[in-house]
Amino acid sequence: MNRRALLRGGAVAAVASPALVGKALAAGEVTWRIQSHWPKASASFNDSLGKMASTLEERTGGAFKMELLGAGEFAKGPDIFNIVSKGVVPMGTLAASYFEDQSTVANFVYGLPGTFREAWEFEHALKNLGLENLLNEDLAPKGVMLLSEKVLPVEMTASKKIESAADFSGLKIRSSGAMLDYLAAAGAAPQYIPGSELYQALSSGVVDGAHWGAAIGAQSMSLWEVCKFHYKPVLAQTTDSYIVNLKALEELSDELRTAFLDTVQARFFLRTAEYQHQEALALADGVANQGVEVVTLPDDVLGLLAEASKKILEAEAQKGEQAAKAADIYRNLMKDLGYS
Repeated sequence: MNRRALLRGGAVAAVASPALVGKALAAGEVTWRIQSHWPKASASFNDSLGKMASTLEERTGGAFKMELLGAGEFAKGPDIFNIVSKGVVPMGTLAASYFEDQSTVANFVYGLPGTFREAWEFEHALKNLGLENLLNEDLAPKGVMLLSEKVLPVEMTASKKIESAADFSGLKIRSSGAMLDYLAAAGAAPQYIPGSELYQALSSGVVDGAHWGAAIGAQSMSLWEVCKFHYKPVLAQTTDSYIVNLKALEELSDELRTAFLDTVQARFFLRTAEYQHQEALALADGVANQGVEVVTLPDDVLGLLAEASKKILEAEAQKGEQAAKAADIYRNLMKDLGYS
């Protein structure tokens, strides 16, 4: 199997008709262990990873099974890239921000804050304009391939009400990746905390707020139990992703490889749309039944965030040739959309 063709086909090809699979696949039956960065309590563990796994198993007549591991069962978020790269497990789930040290494009694929406003804009940049391909060019020598799992909004929830830039200043917020720099540049005091430790950190006052996706993440991780203020507008459109060991992918039979890549690609678009719907339902439920108050960030905070976004885009663009190409994808699309 030509690796360049594999990357190109997996990342940008249109979703093919369902592969014809049946009894012949039984001879090539495989089981992959998947280490997720999502705790099993997270909605995405079941609705994203669980649904993808069950769809693939059904499509292949049981020939392709997955053993799903929740956050920390075998490895925690920052270590998942390494165990997939080394082939310890063939696949994991991860946000690209977790491995920004592996590629200058990683933060662009995760999603730069303060840029895209709607999910479809980021879908277009990833799949049609080449962001995902740029990242995979960097990851191929490391034996890894990324496949975007969904686009999702990032919104902050906090235990304190923010009515001015002074309230935002020094606010301790759980964050990750470029979002750490974004929030810090606007005056907050962000810090990284693993998902498995987040609820305890919030309930004990180690941090004042967090983002774990947006409403769905806050609800499924029980963040609204201690954080009653949910903030709009979105801080960013971001992605969750699958990372796959290329050798393991190449060793699959042609039928199983096609079934896997097509299933992941189809689920990306289906799950992104589904997620937007579920976001609205989750937030409405939080307001009606959990005492959540939806608050719009004040203008002076939004101004600080806008300036921080420009600085981050420029700083990320300076990291290398691949990063400069990714930045141009952002700038050109935002210009076409009238955002800059």
